[in-house]
Amino acid sequence: MPSVASVRTWGESLGPAFAWVFFAAYAVVTIAPFPRSTFTVMSGIFFGPVVGFTGAMIASTVAAIVAFWFVRTVGRDRVRPYLKKPVVRAVEYRLSRRGWLAVGSLRLIAACPFSVANYCSALSSVRFVPYLVATVIGMAPGTAAVVFLGDAMTGRRDPLLLLLSACFFAVGIVGLILDARLPVSSSRDAIETSTSP
Repeated sequence: MPSVASVRTWGESLGPAFAWVFFAAYAVVTIAPFPRSTFTVMSGIFFGPVVGFTGAMIASTVAAIVAFWFVRTVGRDRVRPYLKKPVVRAVEYRLSRRGWLAVGSLRLIAACPFSVANYCSALSSVRFVPYLVATVIGMAPGTAAVVFLGDAMTGRRDPLLLLLSACFFAVGIVGLILDARLPVSSSRDAIETSTSP
């Protein structure tokens, strides 16, 4: 097995076109239910903290937008009949009433898989702009933390970047705790609201 540092050297030898190909593949593959964290770690390993973080954020945002619009325009009517279970309707109610915070909390520290959050948001009543803002802001801390850790795996351990990585993980955990503690209507209320005309 090659060392992580040699992997970065190999990536650098492929020239600037490799970054475009890598991040294009990142965006396309993560539209499907494929773990985003694999690409995020490799972003840090191949390209370092600045290019890795910027590319990962752009690729993830593109994937989130395409998945949202694809499911909403093509799959929503087909899936809607399956949204009659009380638990599913309660989740949709939470997303529609707390669009920004609910979506954002799903992005922090990968509270649920990236693609699943995209699909559920598209199937809910969450509007596109709050979804997009929540996605970008919510996934930024975790993405930065993972990219910085990927960069550190190459042997270039910058204490400041490691500290920032720990801080970003902490921000994600605090966000999840706050979301869990903020009041939301009960599941019964959610079900009654969703069934009312």
